[in-house]
Amino acid sequence: MNAVRVLIADDHGAIRVGLRLILEAAGIDVVGEAGDGATAVRQAAALAPDVVLMDIRMPGVDGIAATRQIVAAGHGAVLVLTTFDLDDYVFGALRAGAGGFLLKTVEPSALVDAVRRLAAGESVLAPEVTRRILDQYVRLDRDRAAPAEASARLAVLTARELDILALVAEGLSNRQIADRLAISVATAKTHVSRMLGKLGCDSRLQAAILAREEGLVG
Repeated sequence: MNAVRVLIADDHGAIRVGLRLILEAAGIDVVGEAGDGATAVRQAAALAPDVVLMDIRMPGVDGIAATRQIVAAGHGAVLVLTTFDLDDYVFGALRAGAGGFLLKTVEPSALVDAVRRLAAGESVLAPEVTRRILDQYVRLDRDRAAPAEASARLAVLTARELDILALVAEGLSNRQIADRLAISVATAKTHVSRMLGKLGCDSRLQAAILAREEGLVG
């Protein structure tokens, strides 16, 4: 199995060093580092990492703008490292297509697991911030689509895909979805990909928000 390839983007050199040590000790290949968003975008295009660990507050091009460019270009999944007092920035990164959020206080083992899950096409949310992020996003961003528009988007899904969406919104991994529905992991992954494509969502997190807006999960 090929090692997961990661690009680290953070304007604090000490944090980059610490993240590199954690990841490389777990057999993850750190292919590059960036101290600002513009460099992160260029590095992602040149190095094609599986995952970009992205800080939000950086000089020049910030993490939100960099995330939007990287995701739009298909140059890697983005895992944002954030803190509780950056909610507004987190919402922006979510709109930009970030595939996951972790607090910078995350335990090394949880960080490694998150990177691997994101590289495998899953989403990652720090348990401490999951409900807070989704609830506040729904309250503050309801004007992005009228209820009728959201309902029309869900209408394109099959019954099975609606089930998949609800499970994604609960934060289940592909393996957990497979276990819940008694299907193979490969089949679960296919269902998730088709569901995201039909909804026009860049990430499982965006799909989870839509599911919460429609009342599929509490």
